[in-house]
Amino acid sequence: MSKIDILSFGETMTMLVAEQTGDLAAVRHFEKRIAGADSNVAIGLSRLGFNVAWLSRVGNDSLGRFVTDSLQQEGVDCRHVTVDPAHPTGFQFKSLELEGADPVVEYFRRGSAASHLAVSDITADLLNARHLHATGIPAALSDTCRELSRALMTRMRDAGRSVSFDPNLRPSLWSSQALMIREVNHLASLAHWVMPGMAEGELLTGFDTPADIAQFYLDLGVEAVVIKLGAKGAYYRTHLTQAFVPGVPVAKVVDTVGAGDGFAVGVISALLENLDFAQATARGNWVGSQAVQSRGDMEGLPTLTALREAESASASRRQTV
Repeated sequence: MSKIDILSFGETMTMLVAEQTGDLAAVRHFEKRIAGADSNVAIGLSRLGFNVAWLSRVGNDSLGRFVTDSLQQEGVDCRHVTVDPAHPTGFQFKSLELEGADPVVEYFRRGSAASHLAVSDITADLLNARHLHATGIPAALSDTCRELSRALMTRMRDAGRSVSFDPNLRPSLWSSQALMIREVNHLASLAHWVMPGMAEGELLTGFDTPADIAQFYLDLGVEAVVIKLGAKGAYYRTHLTQAFVPGVPVAKVVDTVGAGDGFAVGVISALLENLDFAQATARGNWVGSQAVQSRGDMEGLPTLTALREAESASASRRQTV
């Protein structure tokens, strides 16, 4: 097995997506898919040619087999997924919305197998990964998941690996907003690259401008902050430079869920290719723009061929200007 380029961890659920609009109670037909911020990023990076491993737990049930089968079909290494005979795989229902409106999502994840992830799930070969991508979701699932998040991020950073972090706030999973803010900001301080959305940054830092939000995290010791601004684009800041990078126009937004994960895929892949933060942010904007044009959380994430074709076309346009 090839050396792990990127390690991702967390919970992926089976997602039942409505095939008609309206109240979920009235919908009779659903399509089965998977949903999880960490696995969205894992799939996106795998499609771009990276060797990606995913650390998680699933139940000894058909939903768990569906999750791991789906990820393996995308080329994600699932050797570090534990099948838990005592706890079920989480699942969710998602409504079908028109014109890009945010869908209604109902979660059934309390006590799931993934919520029982623990520090003991960390193995030596995982720590040899080149890069770790973390989100704030596992820390919201349980005390043991929170301990895992802290330990994995700390050990990877201490080992000289790069670490990225997307807050991916899920307020309903936390016992209080104050606890969420404290714990998520602590995890952010363990990363090199932090990627909040603008609304998340405002809530987590108390500041209302991208520059001030970014400076808050730079003061915590991170190397760079990239703030997602939706259709407007994104803003990045390091200790040496900062800039706004405009978004990529999209003719029709189909589904906004997963756009932030697509953005993370673009940024991480570019930085691991040693591109600068301006280029990484631009790629993040482009991948995010692809994600919102397809129904589903990760279905629109591009292949490496599509990325290279887009970059080639962009370079040609610059030369003709």
